[in-house]
Amino acid sequence: MGGRRPTPTPIVEAPLTFGASTTAADVLDGVDLHGRRAVVTGASSGIGVETARVLAAAGADVTLAVRETAAGARVAARLEAELPPEAGKLTVGRLDLADRSTVAEFVAAWHGPLHILVNNAGVMATPQLTRTPDGQEWQFAVNHLGHFALATGLHPALAAANGARVVSVSSIGHLFSPVVFDDLAYRFRPYDPWTSYGQSKTANALFAVGAAERWADDGITANALMPGNIADTSLARHMDMQQVAAFVASGELALPPGKTVEQGAATSVLLAASPTVEGVTGRYFEDCAQAEPVAERAGAVAGVAPYALDRDNAARLWAVSEALVR
Repeated sequence: MGGRRPTPTPIVEAPLTFGASTTAADVLDGVDLHGRRAVVTGASSGIGVETARVLAAAGADVTLAVRETAAGARVAARLEAELPPEAGKLTVGRLDLADRSTVAEFVAAWHGPLHILVNNAGVMATPQLTRTPDGQEWQFAVNHLGHFALATGLHPALAAANGARVVSVSSIGHLFSPVVFDDLAYRFRPYDPWTSYGQSKTANALFAVGAAERWADDGITANALMPGNIADTSLARHMDMQQVAAFVASGELALPPGKTVEQGAATSVLLAASPTVEGVTGRYFEDCAQAEPVAERAGAVAGVAPYALDRDNAARLWAVSEALVR
């Protein structure tokens, strides 16, 4: 394992003005990001759009990394019409996280330093077992492996930024399952959309732990987060909503209070650019503060499972992921 272990940082509490109702714009009020470059995946809908908008409004040049470039171009045009003249530049790049060739093309096309990488894109609870062309289960491939390949491919650009930040958008859904290393692709277990989603979101958190371990000497920090319960997003586009309603009614799925898109993007933006978390790495945040550990899923609407921050799990996942994306 390369790099030194990062120096442990104290529990990070939200500033008095930050919390569940804080918006992304509130987080970056007065912050100047001119001269910084950012990539936001999944920036054609939901909190990805708001994350890109607020970073650009603060002066960052932002690349919207999206699967459908036409949709990305429409979002960029709309944002450019809304942003102030001093805002950063918006560009659109094609990135299909289920297609390793497009990840490689995106990485190859990137030149110069990268200061902020927000791994935001994702899919949730796809009802049927689906595999990528290289045989990986769809949710794990899109939510984790594609982002892993992207971040490791962009590592030289992140290291060149001298203080880059990597943000991994996880979810309270990680409480549905740890990473099941012996059966990542559901070749032995019956497929379940929620445990599949859960292990992919646990992987998002473990990626941040692993990157924090390996990339500290490069000046890179990496953290994961739960954005909140946001209805206005395309994340649930594959879901059977009647099944979800029944799941909630049964008590199997507990949901935190709802948030707007503007509130949902706040923790991503905090970790991407706020001076209040300078140097913090390898942590899991929610509501703009470090999450508390939870011992079991039953009834939990907040918090982080210990297995999602375990260094041994993170090291194992890193090795497995390197082999799968090679």
